[in-house]
Amino acid sequence: KHLSGRTLIAVNLGGCLLPLIFSVYLFMSQPLQLKEVVTGIALVTVICYVTSFPVKGIGIGMPMLVAPIFAAIIAIMINSDSSAPLAYISGTMGVIIGADLLRLNEMKTIGAPVASIGGAGTFDGIFLTGIVAALLA
Repeated sequence: KHLSGRTLIAVNLGGCLLPLIFSVYLFMSQPLQLKEVVTGIALVTVICYVTSFPVKGIGIGMPMLVAPIFAAIIAIMINSDSSAPLAYISGTMGVIIGADLLRLNEMKTIGAPVASIGGAGTFDGIFLTGIVAALLA
């Protein structure tokens, strides 16, 4: 039920929770340092925030290949030996934080009754980012 003037915030299972769980698993099971992961996520977050934009009636949009390409490059620069898991973590978490969480305040202005973290417009971006970033790295 749509409440006039309000936007329901939801969390998408496939576009937010599963990538988060898999990122935690990768961090725990791979030779990655916390500083490397935080740096990678922070850099990709900034890039995603700068390149994402509100799309009236839909949600947040972003050029599809920006996050995976930058996540791969950043991961290779930070830790070339473990670049694939670092690219996955940095890319998926960077999109969720930079294109979804940091843009929550803008959800009220786009006219969508439901805004889903990791859903709709960003689900494909998060999924693609994780796969492509890991392959490129």
